[in-house]
Amino acid sequence: MSPLEILMAGLLLAAALCLLRAWRGPTPADRTVAVDLLGILMVGFCALLTVATGEDLYMIVGLSWALLAFVAGLALAKHLEGRRFDD
Repeated sequence: MSPLEILMAGLLLAAALCLLRAWRGPTPADRTVAVDLLGILMVGFCALLTVATGEDLYMIVGLSWALLAFVAGLALAKHLEGRRFDD
């Protein structure tokens, strides 16, 4: 097994645990953190795919995913606080 395959397996296990936390999480804050961490793991997948294949497209997808995950995390945090999006 190559080191990239081991790293991919580790990221896959971490993603499965994040999905479990997002599904079972007792509070909305736990679910929010799990979904945010899942976004970070997806960026890691894209980075590993970039290294493995040499294609720049995966890094562009990873950067786009990181930006969307950041904005979604901010919006969800505002929603959980009970504030409007224009506040």
